[in-house]
Amino acid sequence: MASPIKIAQQVAGFDSAAVEHLQRLIRTWGLLADLALGDVLVMAPTVDDPEVYVVLANVRASTATTVYVHDPIGDRHRSTNRPLAHQAFVTGELQRAVVQLGPHFPDGEAEILAVPFRVNGEPVGVVLRERRVFQREILLLEQTYLDLSDRIMQMIADGYFPFVGANEPQYGAPRVGDGLLVLDENRRVVFQSPNAVSALHRLAIHRTPTGLRIDDLGLDDSFVRTAYAMKVGVTQELERRDVTVTTRCLPIIKDDVVEGGFILMRDVSELKRRDRMLLSKDATIREIHHRVKNNLQTISSLLRLQARRVESEEGKFALSESVRRIGAIAIVHETLANDASEDASGDDAPFEDVARPLIRLIEEGLQSPDDPIRFVLDGEAGRLPLIRSMPLAVVLTELLQNVVDHAFPKECHPADGRIVTVSFSTEEDDLIVSVADNGQGPPVGFDFAEARGLGLTLVHTFVTAELNGTITMVRGDGPDEAPGTATVVRFPRTWEDRVVGPAIDA
Repeated sequence: MASPIKIAQQVAGFDSAAVEHLQRLIRTWGLLADLALGDVLVMAPTVDDPEVYVVLANVRASTATTVYVHDPIGDRHRSTNRPLAHQAFVTGELQRAVVQLGPHFPDGEAEILAVPFRVNGEPVGVVLRERRVFQREILLLEQTYLDLSDRIMQMIADGYFPFVGANEPQYGAPRVGDGLLVLDENRRVVFQSPNAVSALHRLAIHRTPTGLRIDDLGLDDSFVRTAYAMKVGVTQELERRDVTVTTRCLPIIKDDVVEGGFILMRDVSELKRRDRMLLSKDATIREIHHRVKNNLQTISSLLRLQARRVESEEGKFALSESVRRIGAIAIVHETLANDASEDASGDDAPFEDVARPLIRLIEEGLQSPDDPIRFVLDGEAGRLPLIRSMPLAVVLTELLQNVVDHAFPKECHPADGRIVTVSFSTEEDDLIVSVADNGQGPPVGFDFAEARGLGLTLVHTFVTAELNGTITMVRGDGPDEAPGTATVVRFPRTWEDRVVGPAIDA
C-alpha cells in the first residue's frame, strides 16, 4: 500500500505546501483521535474526478472503539456516498450528522463531523471525525475530551491548527489518556483527569490544582506562558528528584485570540532511567576502548625501546613489524572511542575512519620520500563492529605493507606515478575491499595460499578464520613492465553462524 504522502501527491495532486500541511496534521493524529473518542480521517478530491474522494490517512483512538474494521487508506468514495465530506469541501463550513453504521455494527450509530482544511486560502481536503454514539450517559471525562475535540476541529477549519513551528517532545508525545489538565484564558486549571492528578503526585504535588496556575503548584510554567504567547504547542520536562514528567501545552485559539488551552502529561521516568543507563554503558565502552588504545601505545613504546637495544637487523625489523601491527589495532580502538556520530554504539564505527589513519601510518613510516606513492581511498565501507574492523585493519595494513615492499622496485616508474587505490564496495550482504596498485605485479604462478611470509600468512588466516571470507590476488591489464596488482578481500558483514567455544548439549 502506498504511503499517505504518495497518495496525496499522485492521486489528490497535492503540491509541496499541501503535503507539508498534511504531514503536520498527521503528526497530531494521536491527539485528534483520542479527544474525538473515535476515528479521524483525511480525505481529498482526486485529480481525475473531483466528485470522487480518496482517503489519504486515518488514525484510531486509544480511548474508544473504532468504527472501521479494515484500513481505509486509499479507499475511494463518490461524493454521493460521502455527502458531509463533499459539502464541507464545497461550502468551507463544518458539517455534522448522525448516520447508521454498517452491518458490522448492528443497531449502531456514528456521529460524523466533517471539517474543511485549507492551504494558502485554498481548500485542499477534509478532516472527518467519526465516533460511535454512546448508548449510555457520557462521563465528565469523555465530555471534556469531546469539547476539546470540537474546539480543535474548529481551529483546523480556521487555519490555526496544526501549529507551524511547534517543537516535538524528546521522549514521545504524551497521549490524552496519560494525563490532562484543561486551562482557561488566564492559565488557571479548570479540569484535571485522574491520571494528571497521579502525575502531579509523583512530582510530590498533592494540592488540588483546580483554580490554580502551574506556577502556583511550585512548577515552572514557562512552557504554558510561551504556548499562550506564541500560539503554538510547547513541550517541557518537569523534574523532581528521580521523577520526570513530559508536559505539552496546546493553546485553544478563536478569532486569533487564545481563549484557553490544555496540558498533556506523561510520566517518562522509566524511559529517562533507561536512557541514562544506555548513555552510561556507551560512555563505559568508549572509555574501555580509550584505555585499550593507551595500553597498546605503551606496548608499542616498550617494543621501540627494546628495538634500540637489539643489534641484529633481523630482530630490529621483527620488532618494528610488531609495532606497526599493534599500531593498526590501536587505531581501531581510537576510532571507536572517538566516534561521535548519531549511530555510534561504542562497538562499531565507519571503517573509512579506520582506513584513513592506517594509510597515513603507511605513508609516514614505510615509503621512501625519494619515490613517493600516492594513496587513494574510494567508496564507503559503512559501519563495522569490532569483531570485523579489528582483523580487517590488520589485513589492510599488511596488504599496504606488501605493496610498498614489493610492488614498486627502483626500476618501476609508471607514467602516472606510483598509485595505490583502496576501495570499498558492497554486493548483497558482503563487503568487498580492494587494494590495487599500478606496480610490477606478482610473479607468474604466484599462489596466495602458498605464501610463506609472515605478513601474507596473517592476511590469509585473518580473512579465512576471522572474517569467514575469501582473498584473491590477480595481475592487472597494464603493460608488461607494470601490469599492476589487485588484491580483493570479500567477506560477509555478519557471521551469525560462528561458534565460539565447544557446543554443550542441553
